[in-house]
Amino acid sequence: MKRTILSFILLLSAMTAFAQKPKKEILYLGTYTQKGEGIYVYEFDRSDYSFKELQVLTSKTSPSFLEFHPNKKYLYAANEGNSTVSAYAIDQTTGKLTALNTQPAQGRGPCHVSVDPKGRFIYLSNYGSGDLAVYKLNQDGSIGALADTIQDKGRPDQKPHMHSITPSADGKYIYASDLGIDKIMVYAVDPKTGKLTPGSVPYAEVKAGDGPRHFAIHPNGNFGYSACELASVVNSFKIVKGTGALVPFERVTMLPSDFTGKSYAADIHFSPDGKFLYASNRGHESLAIYAVDAKTGKLTVAGHADTHGKHPRNFLIDAKGEFAIVTNRDNDNAVFFKRDAATGQLTYTGKEISAPTPVCVKQLFLN
Repeated sequence: MKRTILSFILLLSAMTAFAQKPKKEILYLGTYTQKGEGIYVYEFDRSDYSFKELQVLTSKTSPSFLEFHPNKKYLYAANEGNSTVSAYAIDQTTGKLTALNTQPAQGRGPCHVSVDPKGRFIYLSNYGSGDLAVYKLNQDGSIGALADTIQDKGRPDQKPHMHSITPSADGKYIYASDLGIDKIMVYAVDPKTGKLTPGSVPYAEVKAGDGPRHFAIHPNGNFGYSACELASVVNSFKIVKGTGALVPFERVTMLPSDFTGKSYAADIHFSPDGKFLYASNRGHESLAIYAVDAKTGKLTVAGHADTHGKHPRNFLIDAKGEFAIVTNRDNDNAVFFKRDAATGQLTYTGKEISAPTPVCVKQLFLN
């Protein structure tokens, strides 16, 4: 009897240990390939911030911005070098990538790619030509037929520069940030065709010269925040349920009051719990940290974290909220920071990935 009980306890312990075994964690770096080779794939161990290179997927087309399919089986890359967008299958055991297909961007200089939360469409932002493209996604993750294109209109002294597209959590709307015309366009998405229709309030306009670049939606869905490149400010909006309209209510600086140099905003992301918002400064070389009032949406500056590198572009806040990774284009590194969930503060770990001109980082958990 004792032997049976002991065997049961050992079996239970083994099952518990197996159940608690951490998932394999993979990091993907998108790069500019004047120096880099393409997309870099790493296995990552969060216990000591160690990493192992698994693959360098050679693509000398500057696969800069990356994004996952919601099922995490596919990865998409905006190729700035030859104005295309590519799809890759992700090996669910190793995390390695296999090319599926490539489509033309329908414009010049695609700098951002995003995916419909339901996996129906892919959205491409063409900075050079100031237009966007929508493609259907096939069941196998490959990029299918063109669904829509929209060309923004500028003026002789103000050319359009589409910089990013952010879908709402339900996929009913997209928010298209055009840096050149100082507008965040609001479109309703046809769920079957992917065709875009201007919202009942078709855009939100920011202060002339702000230059909206990237957009983040609070996890509660009530507020949206635009990191504006040229003025280094965050513009805040209330999101109207049912129409997706943006109502502005606040504009805050991303820079310390004593900073006098030139700086340009880049990326913007929330902590998983929505209590803190982070935005990157190129010039001040920092992440601005804001505490977020979940009821009002207002921001309070909580500090600035030195990025330990120049020209911080895209960054990520760990899905578990434990750390951050910042890609510093001009120092050829991706830097790890420990994150305090209570205060939002970031602490440099001394751990860095060395990779040529990294501009985007993505995180994936594999079972």
